[in-house]
Amino acid sequence: MKTLIEGEKVPNFEVNDQDGNKISLSDYSGKKLVVFFYPKASTPGCTAEACNLRDNYELLQEQGYSLLGVSADSEKRQKNFQNKYEFPFPLLADEEKQVIEAFGVWGPKKFMGKEYDGIHRKTFIVDDGVVERVIDKVKTKDHAAQILDK
Repeated sequence: MKTLIEGEKVPNFEVNDQDGNKISLSDYSGKKLVVFFYPKASTPGCTAEACNLRDNYELLQEQGYSLLGVSADSEKRQKNFQNKYEFPFPLLADEEKQVIEAFGVWGPKKFMGKEYDGIHRKTFIVDDGVVERVIDKVKTKDHAAQILDK
């Protein structure tokens, strides 16, 4: 698995969001985009991370950022997650792992001594289709500050 790094162009993608709308990278051309990958909707860490971004959404928007959350959950699960916590940004239902593999965040993980393949929690700051910054060690409860801290 090769993760995208700073300066690399993001391959275009087209994946449905929680409402079945097609979202593609080209929708954000010329814009600053925060793409945050999380392992599973409605789990404690993912909820803390997405809620922190929700709570700081206006601040992020003032800095010119659009947000996209991505996991391999179904549209229905993403919709429930969004409704429950009132997220103002789209959540991509990347069940085919198109975006996940394009960014290179799928791979071996360890949890409680078990090894398995899954999504690595990472965030990419993309400016006009090019990776500007990668946040590898996401602080779920304080993630917006990491994004805004240039």
